[in-house]
Amino acid sequence: MTEKEALISISSFVPFGPARINLLISFFGTARKVWNAKVQILRKLGLGEEKLTGFLAHRKSFDLTKYQKSLKKNSIGVVSIWERNYPRVLKEIDSAPILLYFKGRMDNMEPGVAIVGARKMTSYGREVAWKFAGELATFGITIISGLARGVDTAAHEAALSVKGNTVAVLGCGLDRLYPPENTGLAERIVKNGGTLISEYPLNYPALKLNFAARNRIISGLSKAVVVVEGTQKSGTLLTASAAAEQGRTVFAVPGQITSPNTAAPIFLLKNGAKLATSSNDILEELGLEVRVDTRRMNSILPSGEEEENLLKILELEPKYLDDIVRISSLDAGSVSARLTIMELKGLVKNLGGGVYKKI
Repeated sequence: MTEKEALISISSFVPFGPARINLLISFFGTARKVWNAKVQILRKLGLGEEKLTGFLAHRKSFDLTKYQKSLKKNSIGVVSIWERNYPRVLKEIDSAPILLYFKGRMDNMEPGVAIVGARKMTSYGREVAWKFAGELATFGITIISGLARGVDTAAHEAALSVKGNTVAVLGCGLDRLYPPENTGLAERIVKNGGTLISEYPLNYPALKLNFAARNRIISGLSKAVVVVEGTQKSGTLLTASAAAEQGRTVFAVPGQITSPNTAAPIFLLKNGAKLATSSNDILEELGLEVRVDTRRMNSILPSGEEEENLLKILELEPKYLDDIVRISSLDAGSVSARLTIMELKGLVKNLGGGVYKKI
């Protein structure tokens, strides 16, 4: 058994967690010695009788060969925190996962911005998620989210719509995706050069308690977290809290004060979050210099009928973004991304407040 195989074997016993595994490795010297440790010694380490009994049962029943075959069958890779292709920024956080399971690439996650929010989003929330994710992805920013229903899904979809990169962090094993209706989205993320990530072993279910732990990875992979919508008790606040503890910048997008989904952004704004009304707010605050490659922009969103139609819509007078979206019958993310590129080309001007005019 190699050191990495020992790590896989130990980490697949989820109750230990990264902090306890680190302590065990520090005590014994290697993961292999932890896996083969005598019961008498383990009992003296104060693991707790329930955890110790569970680990001993796991050690007896775990079939590494069968597990590795399942990894291969599902095209799932494993990287440890001591390997070079483990995400650099994630190593910075406390209790970073010892192991990450992944599908897709592991070399294109920086710089990353997380976009998270309500599962039961409003039409406004969807529009905002598409706008921010579409624009940031167009500029080469990796969009990170949790593949959940609502804002997460919109953010991933928007990034894909402009051929951008996106990473989905799951709170379950990668062989049993949750929610199941996003299986197709997960496959498209990988197919288009993105990544699925989880710290949970194969066949591990999406338990409610998993998501707070999952959220620390979402924020840990990101330079900033953007909260689009969320209620007063939204799990989105856990992601924002993790981001703040990790020294990441937290942004909140304002919404209608009468909407329950505005409670989380308002709370965050009152407690020091940065106001985000455009992708430029994020880029400027983080000091992300985006070098515009016009050829790349045109390869992502080629000039053509779509651009001509938008210019016709703006022919007579300036218009709000939501009016442009409605008239064009295109999705908000694509329109936002296209207008951003057209502005860089000198074809339109953003007057502020979501208003655009033809130049």
